[in-house]
Amino acid sequence: MTAKSAPKPRKTTVKSTSKSTLKFPKETYVKWYKDMLLMRKFEEKAGQLYIQQKFGGFCHLYIGQEAVVAGTVSGSRPTDFHMTAYRDHAHPIGLGTDPRVLMAELYGRSTGCSKGKGGSMHFFDKSRNFMGGHGIVGAQIAMGAGVGFAEKYKGTDNVAFVSMGDGAVRQGALHETFNMAMVWKLPVVFIIENNNYAMGTSVERTTNVQDLSKIGASYEMPAQSVNGMSPEAVHEAIEMAATRARKGEGPTLLDIRTYRYKGHSMSDPQKYRTKEEVAEYQAQDPIEHCLNVIKENKFLSEKEIKEIQDWVNQEVAESVEFAENSPYPEAHELYEDVYKTEGYPFIVEY
Repeated sequence: MTAKSAPKPRKTTVKSTSKSTLKFPKETYVKWYKDMLLMRKFEEKAGQLYIQQKFGGFCHLYIGQEAVVAGTVSGSRPTDFHMTAYRDHAHPIGLGTDPRVLMAELYGRSTGCSKGKGGSMHFFDKSRNFMGGHGIVGAQIAMGAGVGFAEKYKGTDNVAFVSMGDGAVRQGALHETFNMAMVWKLPVVFIIENNNYAMGTSVERTTNVQDLSKIGASYEMPAQSVNGMSPEAVHEAIEMAATRARKGEGPTLLDIRTYRYKGHSMSDPQKYRTKEEVAEYQAQDPIEHCLNVIKENKFLSEKEIKEIQDWVNQEVAESVEFAENSPYPEAHELYEDVYKTEGYPFIVEY
């Protein structure tokens, strides 16, 4: 299928925000800009290093989708839990994980966030309640309900945020999980990072229900579509869904419509879409949007903006240096962290 014959995806628009219509304070916009810029620069460097064969395996970049993570993090609490699929580099960055240990994981080094055993698709950070990136499509959906069940059982008001791609929506586990989550009113927010393409196949070619928020209707699960190019819109939707969950009212489905500027993975030739289509979404870039808001409202001086940009570049450079100077895992580590036996009432020996 050529790019010319591919159906044109839906378009979202990020509007310029004047000071009189701002819903969020200066500190929020500055944090969004700083965090999203770090996500973007980390991903750009990861892409360069992959081409240079500094590390192998699969590599799925989050470039263009940063507002989804930024708005989700600002709209949630530090005690909440987050999990996603294999496009997982930006999530821990948004949650505050040191990019050095993330880069080291890409390099397969023992100082990585998963001790060099997970690579690009399996980032984890227990200290940030980031329950990981998952390489099996849709695996994290049911796991999110499990985390939500655990928090409800313990009597907390914590929420599990489960991110998935629009392709994962086709998995049967999603429907089983949705049914269970609604029956038990679990505190889960299901986030579809809807970038319109499951690998290279558009949503229009995979379903008769192109408005993915409608999937929640058969379970009477509250759902809505969200402008995923706007951190403001994402934050508001996340906060609303989290409030419902904390009150014991159950899960919410958010169809967050975003766009990835790069291919599905580093090997994707992107023949299923046009350059013009990509340019339309690049014109709505969430990082540029936040920067414009900061400048228009004089939140920061040019010098302060440059300091943020320099800090981000330095963080990325140091993460590469840290990774390249870190050791590879030793052979004995192959057999460690495979099974957890401490605390169990019995151990079966074979």
